[in-house]
Parts: sequence; structure tokens; C-alpha cells
Amino acid sequence: MAEQSELESMIEGGEGISVLPGSTTFRNWNGIAYKAGLSESNVNAKKLSMNVATIPPGGVAKAHIHVGFEVMLYLLEGSVRHDYGPGLKKTVENKAGDFIFIEPGIPHEVFNLSNEEPVRAVVARSDPSEWENIVFYDPDSD
Repeated sequence: MAEQSELESMIEGGEGISVLPGSTTFRNWNGIAYKAGLSESNVNAKKLSMNVATIPPGGVAKAHIHVGFEVMLYLLEGSVRHDYGPGLKKTVENKAGDFIFIEPGIPHEVFNLSNEEPVRAVVARSDPSEWENIVFYDPDSD
């Protein structure tokens, strides 16, 4: 509840257009630092959430699944590798400037390919809650 109140206090405007002026790191989850973004926690969002994620040099976002929602990413800086699918047996690499779409229910683990530079990405989700519908995935369970 305190987090929601803090997020709400960052918003300017309202009544149709809400603005979150440039923000700093607000939350850390699963090896990723997130800037405060927009979600149902601070605006009248019903179907979307959006923020900026940073994976530190050499960092890994451990295997997880987005349950029932889509994710689109735009890589601002850096390069990543996604290991994905059952048992995380498939691989794709992406670099700054790439757009990425992750379907609901696809297990994936994300690796920053650099030991010197962070990865930064704009993250948009078709879930206004952001966090409630993400579960960790054990690749040995398949």
C-alpha cells in the first residue's frame, strides 16, 4: 500500500492525461532494476503497464513466465540473450534498437551479454498490475 501511495504521488496531471516526469530506480526484482513507470498502481490503466528495466553488467533475470499477458520490449542499450521455451532450450540474441515480443506463458531467462555495460529496455505489458502475474520457472520441471 505504501508503494502504491508513493507511485501515485509521482503523477502529474490526470483527468485524461497523466504524466510521470523522469523517474529513478524504484524497484528491484529478479536481478533487474526498474524505474517507476505507469500501471494501475498510479494511473487509470485497465490493460497496460510500462516502465524501463536495467540489467546490470553480467546480470541475469532468472527464468520466469508471464501468466496471461503479453510483453513487448525495446532495447535502448546493450545486448541480451533469451533462453526460452520448455527447458529453456531455444536461444535468441538481441541488441540495442531491437524490438522483442514475448507471448504469454513462454518460459524465458534473460542474460546481459556484457560484463561492462548495463542493458536498458522499455518494457510494455498487457497487464496493468505488472507484478502479480509473473511466476518463477524451473527448467528442470519439463
